[in-house]
Amino acid sequence: MSVLVVGSTALDSIKTPKAENPRLLGGSASHAAVAASFFAPTKLVGVVGKDFPKRYIQLYEKHGLDLEGLQIQDGKTFHWSGEYEVNMNNRQTLATELGVFEHFTPHLPEAYKDTPFVLLANIAPALQHHVLDQMRKPKFVVADTMDLWLNIALADLVSLIKRVDLFVLNDSEAHQLTGEDNVFAALKKLHKMGPRYVIIKKGSHGSILSGPDGNFICPAYPLHKVVDPTGAGDSFVGGLIGYLAKTKGEIDKNLRKAMVYGSVTASFCCEGFGLKKTTLASREAINARVKELKELTRF
Repeated sequence: MSVLVVGSTALDSIKTPKAENPRLLGGSASHAAVAASFFAPTKLVGVVGKDFPKRYIQLYEKHGLDLEGLQIQDGKTFHWSGEYEVNMNNRQTLATELGVFEHFTPHLPEAYKDTPFVLLANIAPALQHHVLDQMRKPKFVVADTMDLWLNIALADLVSLIKRVDLFVLNDSEAHQLTGEDNVFAALKKLHKMGPRYVIIKKGSHGSILSGPDGNFICPAYPLHKVVDPTGAGDSFVGGLIGYLAKTKGEIDKNLRKAMVYGSVTASFCCEGFGLKKTTLASREAINARVKELKELTRF
């Protein structure tokens, strides 16, 4: 089955203590859609300006992304600039230039409205609502978010959570949303807000799933060197939903393994700036790391 990914498409300028790379392909939809494309046909909805490099369009096409929903408008592409500390869990935003993204409204082509698997990547909750309003009975809906929306669009976010099957957020966002320091207490409160499944991301410490079959702790693939973690969370969710879309059977039975595939796909993202290493990965390389992770966690 196919996947619909809606989110931001951006140019990222990223600085670390060891290197600096300007205007890389980035954005939540870019990372998530490329990750999903390793497993299932993927449709991308976003907006870019006339300054968006042609080579990035070609990179999307290399991964077989359906770009009918990608809007190209007069103006500049959303640009984000950030700097990481030596501890790459800490970063600082240096500049945000919204460009054409400021007035982005995701209009779905008619052929997209029946897509069975939907990923609402990190964009404003009002836009995520707008996408769901256009869909016709999707099989499985995943929504990701960030702390910004908890601060400026909480009511929209809370109403969105009721409409999705799987809600994804990180541990600090879970604490902010529920007031709970304990992750398992937070999961309990998040379920009461509506979603059947909840995943709390914990960065290099992996992620935790809560669902009808209980909890599952998914490790991150162990890397000896992290070059740039930008987009890793989006790659994780993209790989997860891509695996679910390509695998037969009930979601309950496939979700834990989907998290492992998402974790491994995200590991490639962290090994290079932007999407450089992700786009060089392959299903064979992903499968090899899944096998390795299985051995590391078996007892």
